[in-house]
Amino acid sequence: MDRKDLRTPQGEIARILVEFLEVAITSVIFLKGIYPNGAFERRRYMNVVVHKARHPQLNEYIHTAVVALLPFINKGLVDRVAVIFFDDGDVPIERFVFKLNVNQSYNSKVEGANLEFSLRSFLIKLPVSEPLTKVLPRNCRWEIMAYFRSLPEASTSKDAEMWIPTDTKQWQQPPTIIPIKSMSSEPLGLQLYLEHPSLSEPKNEEK
Repeated sequence: MDRKDLRTPQGEIARILVEFLEVAITSVIFLKGIYPNGAFERRRYMNVVVHKARHPQLNEYIHTAVVALLPFINKGLVDRVAVIFFDDGDVPIERFVFKLNVNQSYNSKVEGANLEFSLRSFLIKLPVSEPLTKVLPRNCRWEIMAYFRSLPEASTSKDAEMWIPTDTKQWQQPPTIIPIKSMSSEPLGLQLYLEHPSLSEPKNEEK
């Protein structure tokens, strides 16, 4: 990504948003208790106590995946970023979804402090959302998934090569959506919500 792109309002928004998403996704993983508490260390970000992964591979996976989205968030290509938890049949159990809307026509100076103050409220809301979440089975796995409004060409960017189409099983029925937090401002709209399989979703049966 050209550095001059980061000097545009959209580039500044994307930079702040990517930094936030890295912290927020780590907070989701900590919240779900996938790893022992000792796998994380307490840090302060946006004047909120958050958790950072101690394990280099876990930390690198989250960091690399999210940073690779920077040029695509900047161009308004990313619709949603989700943390998805799967059962042993590779069927989603729960999704934490961050829905993004970066205003591509915004031309004013981005007030970073105001934007960070709004994003801070998501980090405060996340820990208290635990009662809304599902208890995960011991053999579950998770991954970060991005949903693009249009797919970038892999040949145009090394970052695009990280994001490949997935054939992960999906729910047959529309999911149940549980809102957690949302914000709407001139430069950026952001929603955080949970998706669970609907009560009418057929159970995954072994054949």
